[in-house]
Amino acid sequence: MTNEIKTFETHESEVRTYCRSVPTVFKSAKNATMTDENDKLFIDFFAGAGVLNFGHNNPLMQKEIIKFIQRDGVAHSLDMYTDAKRDFINSFVKTILVPRGWANHKLQFTGPTGTNAVEAALKLARKFTNRTEVVAFSRGYHGLTLGALACTANDNFRSSSGVALEHVTRGTFDDIDALDKMKKQMTSNLVNPQLPAAFILEPIQAEGGVRVASKKWLHAVQKFAKECGALLIFDDIQGACGRHGSYFSFDGMDLNPDIIVLAKGLGGYGTPIGMLINKPEVDKTWNPGQHTGTFRGQGISFVAGKVALGYFEDDTLNNETIKKGNIIKDYLKELANNYDDIVEVRAKGMMIAIEFKSAAITKKITEKTYKHGLIVCICGSGDIIKLIPPLTIEYEILNRGLKIFKQCVNEVLG
Repeated sequence: MTNEIKTFETHESEVRTYCRSVPTVFKSAKNATMTDENDKLFIDFFAGAGVLNFGHNNPLMQKEIIKFIQRDGVAHSLDMYTDAKRDFINSFVKTILVPRGWANHKLQFTGPTGTNAVEAALKLARKFTNRTEVVAFSRGYHGLTLGALACTANDNFRSSSGVALEHVTRGTFDDIDALDKMKKQMTSNLVNPQLPAAFILEPIQAEGGVRVASKKWLHAVQKFAKECGALLIFDDIQGACGRHGSYFSFDGMDLNPDIIVLAKGLGGYGTPIGMLINKPEVDKTWNPGQHTGTFRGQGISFVAGKVALGYFEDDTLNNETIKKGNIIKDYLKELANNYDDIVEVRAKGMMIAIEFKSAAITKKITEKTYKHGLIVCICGSGDIIKLIPPLTIEYEILNRGLKIFKQCVNEVLG
C-alpha cells in the first residue's frame, strides 16, 4: 500500500471500483489528460464514464463558471427560477428541440444523476398509463437505484439489490423476431391483455458493449408501443450530447420517443444534471411536487451546460467526432486483424468497443494500459474494453493513446 492511496484504502468503502484499476492519486486534469501526484501523465480514454465529452476543465466553461461564482450566482435553487436556468433552457430549446420539431416538449429536471432521471421516467410512464409492467432489453443498463436496476440486465449489478426486482419484462435487444413473439404473448389474452406501461431502451447500448440498434428494430418497438398504448422511453444518458457525431444517438432515424432521459455530458463540465424531455401530453400527468429532488437546480451545471450547447450550433464538433471516431475504429480493426483473441470491434462516433475472447485478457491489458499511462474502461461481461475519450481530444494525444493501447495489446497477445 503506497502512502498516496493509504487514506482511501483505510477509510473508503470496499464498494469503490474504478480506482482499483487506476491505483494512483490524481491532482490535475486538462482536456484528455490527467496528472497524478507523482507528475505522471495519463491519457484519458474514459472521460468520466462519458460525462466529460468536452474534456477536463474545458476553458470556455471554466471562464463562465468563474464569472458565475464571482457574481454570486445562485448555485442551488431546487426548482425555483434563476437566470442561469433560464439561459440553459432557452439555449436547449433553440439549439436542440426546435430543429427537431419538439419546441413544445417539456424539460423536467430530476435528481442530478442518470439513475434519478430513469426513476422519474418510469414513474411518469406508470402514472400516465395506469399500468405497472415495463419492457427492458438484454444487455441494457439504466442505473442502480431499485426501479432503474430492475430494468438493468447485468446480473453482477442486480445481485446486490437485496429485494425482488419486479415489474419488468426482459426482451431481446435488436431482435425483430423476439419482439414479434413478445407481442403475441402480451396480446394473446383478448379479454385482459398484459400490456406494459413503457418500453425503455438505449438506442446504442454503452455499458452493454456498444451495441447499435438497427433503425428497423427501433421503429418496430416504437410501433408496438404506440399500438398498445405504452410509452417509448429512450435512455440516451451516455449516448447523447454529441458522443456519436450527432446530439442524440438516434438522430436521423425519424423516431419520436415519448420521453428522452439525459444526464452525464449534459452538465458539460462534469457537474451534474439529470433531465427528461417529455412530450407535453405526457408531462401533463404530473401534479406539482409529485416528483422532486433536492439537487435539481444546479447553477454551475446550467452555466457549463449552456456553453456545451454552443458546440452544437453548427456541425463543426459533430464532424470532428465522426472523423476521430473513424480513426479509432480503423486503428482497432487493423489491430483485430492480427489476433484471433479479438472477437469484434463495434463503433459509432467516438464510442468504440473492442471485444476479446475472455475477461482474463482484458484484465491483463488494462493492467498494462495503467502502467503505460492510458486510462480505459471494461464493460459488458468483462470481456470488452470501451474507448470513450473526450470529443475535444487533440489529434496528437489521440494518436499517442492509440499507440499505447496497441503496445499493451501486443504485450498481452503477441
